[in-house]
Amino acid sequence: MQAIDNTDGRAMYWGTGRRKSAVARVRLIPGSGQLNVNGKAGDLYFQFNPNYLGIIKAPLETLGLENEYDILVKAEGGGLTGQSDAIRLGVARALCQLDPENRSPLKTEGYLTRDPRAKERKKYGLHKARKAPQYSKR
Repeated sequence: MQAIDNTDGRAMYWGTGRRKSAVARVRLIPGSGQLNVNGKAGDLYFQFNPNYLGIIKAPLETLGLENEYDILVKAEGGGLTGQSDAIRLGVARALCQLDPENRSPLKTEGYLTRDPRAKERKKYGLHKARKAPQYSKR
C-alpha cells in the first residue's frame, strides 16, 4: 500500500509512534538516508548523541535500507529518549506500509511493539505517585 505521492512525485510512507508522553509523526521518502526532526537535522536535534540516532535508524538497518530513505519527523511532547523511541516505532510502522514482507523481521527485533510504560499519576495525600509523607510516631 502506497501513501499519497508528495509534490515531486516520489512515494511517501508514514507511521505514527508513541512512547511515554511523546508522539512522533514519521514520513519515509526515497532519498539518501537523511534524518530531519521538526525542521532541524536529526543529529543536531538529538545533540549528536549516537545512542538516540542508533535507536532511530535501527529498523532501517535491520532491513538494510539505511541509505535509501529520508526520515521526516514531527515530534511533540516528552524528552529526547521518549521521542527517539517514538520515532523508531513510527519508522517501523512506515516500513511495514512500504512492504508487508518487512513486518516479520521488524517484529522479531521488537520494533513494532508499543512500550506501554508511562508516568504514574500523583495520588492525593502523597507527595508523588507513591512517595508518602514522613511518618512520625510521636
